[in-house]
Amino acid sequence: MKVFKYISSLVLFFCTTLSFAQSTVESASEAYRSEDYKRSIQLYEQVVAQQISEGKESAEIYYNLGNAYFRNGQTAKAILNYERALLLNPGDSDIRHNLRFARTRIEDKIDTSERFFLTNGINNFKNLFNSNTWATLAIVFFIAFLSCIAAFLFVRRLWIRKTAFYTGIVLLVVLIVANIFAFSQKNDRINRNTAIVMAASASIMTSPDANSQELFRLHEGTKVKLNKTDGNWIEIEIANGSVGWTSKENIEVI
Repeated sequence: MKVFKYISSLVLFFCTTLSFAQSTVESASEAYRSEDYKRSIQLYEQVVAQQISEGKESAEIYYNLGNAYFRNGQTAKAILNYERALLLNPGDSDIRHNLRFARTRIEDKIDTSERFFLTNGINNFKNLFNSNTWATLAIVFFIAFLSCIAAFLFVRRLWIRKTAFYTGIVLLVVLIVANIFAFSQKNDRINRNTAIVMAASASIMTSPDANSQELFRLHEGTKVKLNKTDGNWIEIEIANGSVGWTSKENIEVI
């Protein structure tokens, strides 16, 4: 009886929490449509905080929050949330479009270092789907691969066995690729090593010391890669390969 009451209370709690979240999202959407962007931001941030406390994240919520920040004139915050949305759903064309447009509003225009064209092609292909989709495809390919093995072992007709053999090889390669992509994207989500500059102007120094030489300055909205930390300092790398140190207060991790 006590177990039943406990389960009932858990179900009631989750239903109440879900109802509250849905209500807050609807209110945030309504505030956005009414052009009350500050109110929309406040409500979406509440939903994000609740989801993080539950160990969840939503690309859609981050995307909507990014839109609200952009409409409110907070470009760096908009880029931050678009990047977080893209990390969860890299294949979404709307997120990519809004992120590209938001980047046209920032001050720093940094040329990216040249990369081997095949690397870019592989990354673009990997980002067609998120990690969950790649994992699902890997399971489907694995089942198909097992079917090919079964056909090769137990079917007597030669042409079927040959077809199963070569198809199985292709499926095995695709299966491995899908698993690698799924693992890579999940690793990117867990070990987040990129950030957005949030300070209006951030000094990038030669070493983790306020008295060291300033190399260059970055402005809000610029994306950086995080290399290593030293106390309240963090070594960052920008798209053209330049490296330097800045205070952790100047950036926010994606």
